[in-house]
Amino acid sequence: MALPEFDPDIWGKVQRAFAEALGLEEDEVEPHHKVIGDLEAESLDFLDIAFRLERAFDIKIPRGGIEQTAREGDGGVDENGVLTVDGLARLAAAMPEVPAEEFHAGLRVTEIAELFRVATFYTMVVKLIEDKAAGASA
Repeated sequence: MALPEFDPDIWGKVQRAFAEALGLEEDEVEPHHKVIGDLEAESLDFLDIAFRLERAFDIKIPRGGIEQTAREGDGGVDENGVLTVDGLARLAAAMPEVPAEEFHAGLRVTEIAELFRVATFYTMVVKLIEDKAAGASA
């Protein structure tokens, strides 16, 4: 998994938000860490992390935004909550920091959060900052 060059100012704030929310030292938070699997975050921790990032960057993180990306259009998720081939492709495009083999047949919408890396949040923050700047200049 190749991670992009990180802006040190943005990365520092993202790393700090994770460390503070999860009771970790900043050097214990790396971009490739799975938020649930490696850092042992729980659902309430996601809200705390999102709140800290929103406050640090003066942005609004849409709840369920990545899941919505998988559901966009027709046929992203079947009637059993399993992502279709199209849904998996959209999710993989939205989460380039996740190794391709983790987007497998049978992946359920309820399992998407297990794929999140710290880099997922970094990428989301960068995009929201860019969107905000573009809106301000429009």
